Amino acid sequence: MKKHQSAALKILKDTLSFQTSKRSLAVSAACISLGLGLSAHANAYHEDNSTPRTSNQAQMNTKPTLTTLTNYQENAPYMFSSGLPDASHLSLLKEKGVTHVVDLIPGDRTSEILTTSELGLDYFNVPVDWEGPTLANFLNYAAFMQTVDIKKDKVLTHCKLNWRGAAFTYLYRINVLGENEQAAQKDLMAIWHPNPTWFAFMNEVIAHYNEVNGKEVAMSFEAAAPENH
Repeated sequence: MKKHQSAALKILKDTLSFQTSKRSLAVSAACISLGLGLSAHANAYHEDNSTPRTSNQAQMNTKPTLTTLTNYQENAPYMFSSGLPDASHLSLLKEKGVTHVVDLIPGDRTSEILTTSELGLDYFNVPVDWEGPTLANFLNYAAFMQTVDIKKDKVLTHCKLNWRGAAFTYLYRINVLGENEQAAQKDLMAIWHPNPTWFAFMNEVIAHYNEVNGKEVAMSFEAAAPENH
């Protein structure tokens, strides 16, 4: 009887040992499978991220040019104007001799202040409200421009699209520098045709300088027709 019990216990132990081994193998296989899955996922994640890294590297290797600077113009030997420049544009402009940057955009201009400072460019902000430009805005701009040494310095006047900039450089050229209005007007119209708000502002500036200088400068165009919405 005891022999039969011992034999039965041995068979039970062997069965339990076998089942335990099977469970261990199953767990090991599951762990290996999970590990492979995580490894594959990790590799896929790396490959997903590698594409933009390669793209960014290619962009970094592409030499920037001023052709990507919105509405860029050279209005006079020492006067440039444009839309919003980035750091690479400002660096290129510095290579062209630009020493001063006049920013006509209102609001927080911290980023551009830091960028121009890092590049060693002199920065000046005239915050011009698009819906309400003022004579004081232009007089502030003109006062700064007249501090520039035109024999050795160059100035970039910019806003977002060079619409403000084109108007301000046009007004400075005909009122302060005494340039021919039609010549300056060509640069202006190449960028945009001033709407009634800006036309009225520009007329006010011209009237002010005509009174101060005893001249009769006038714009050779009318305001653009208001847009119908």
